[in-house]
Amino acid sequence: MNSPGAKSTFAFAATAAGARLAPFSIERRPIGPRDVLIEIDYCGVCHTDLHMVKNDWGMSAFPMVPGHEIIGRVVAVGAQVKDLVVGQRAGVGCLLDSCRQCEACEDHLEQYCAKFTMTYSSPTKDPGGLTFGGYSKQIVVDRNYVVTVPENLDPAGVAPLLCAGITTYSPLAHWKVGPGMTVGVIGLGGLGHMGVKFAHAMGARVVMITTSPQKGEDARRLGADEVLVSTDAQAMAAWTGKLDFLLNTIPVPHDFNAYMMLLKRDCTMCIVGAIGPTANLNTAPLIMGRRTVAGSLIGGLKETQEMLDFAGQHNIVADVEVIDIATINEAYVRMQRSDVKYRFVIDLATLG
Repeated sequence: MNSPGAKSTFAFAATAAGARLAPFSIERRPIGPRDVLIEIDYCGVCHTDLHMVKNDWGMSAFPMVPGHEIIGRVVAVGAQVKDLVVGQRAGVGCLLDSCRQCEACEDHLEQYCAKFTMTYSSPTKDPGGLTFGGYSKQIVVDRNYVVTVPENLDPAGVAPLLCAGITTYSPLAHWKVGPGMTVGVIGLGGLGHMGVKFAHAMGARVVMITTSPQKGEDARRLGADEVLVSTDAQAMAAWTGKLDFLLNTIPVPHDFNAYMMLLKRDCTMCIVGAIGPTANLNTAPLIMGRRTVAGSLIGGLKETQEMLDFAGQHNIVADVEVIDIATINEAYVRMQRSDVKYRFVIDLATLG
């Protein structure tokens, strides 16, 4: 068993809000008794990374090494870690720590802990004073916040499951999507394409809801049974009251009202894409059909492991475009144009 001390690690970072990402040296903490040192092979590029680099939400801290969709191999473990071995494939998602004492943590819902630590840009006692994410060669993580990755899955395609995957899996599992249900997935992007894959694998009839008729063929390839063009008023009317669940993955503020009448009585639309204020919500469809609008945030560590195991059983990975870290700034520009099917993933083999 190895126990290396703190050492410098090559990374890419933004040094100020809106700055281009560039080579940067960080220091990872020495391995503690419950820690795992992971050599990073791949890191997904999430739209959150772009928002954080731009400080769109007013919560960013710099220098910032983004990346919270991390896949790699264990290269060392602390003395108390008995269930991971050197060489094993492992992953790290959006959380590095939580209070471990609140009701959310006790319920394995660490994502709702008021004191969770993000994988990057959170205060820490580690060198540098901030957590640094997966746009780097190595990361040291407490064992409780490491997940194992099925060896039968393409590791590059697995990386986005640590955010986009669990963000869509968690509400589908929570609302017990399964055979006999008809599920609508709104928006075919990084989140939406995972929602289609998971809902299909869970046995539901999947309706892809999009503004772009051109996306129909791709939606069916991903597992959609039907494609509903939301700008077609006649088609929307024909689907009134026919859906058991709606997963809304649109990443920008928009009008929810057009979709509510698609739900049956006592059914739910869950928001996982847009964060923040939106257009006025018409309560009539809620009251008249006892319908619900809800939200969901990633998943806890237990559920994330469950999601990865499910993905391994059903051979589910994200559709990705693998890039070199040197092209990350260009990838951000393309991501803003939705010019990717459906997630960028950084190959860290050439880093450092």
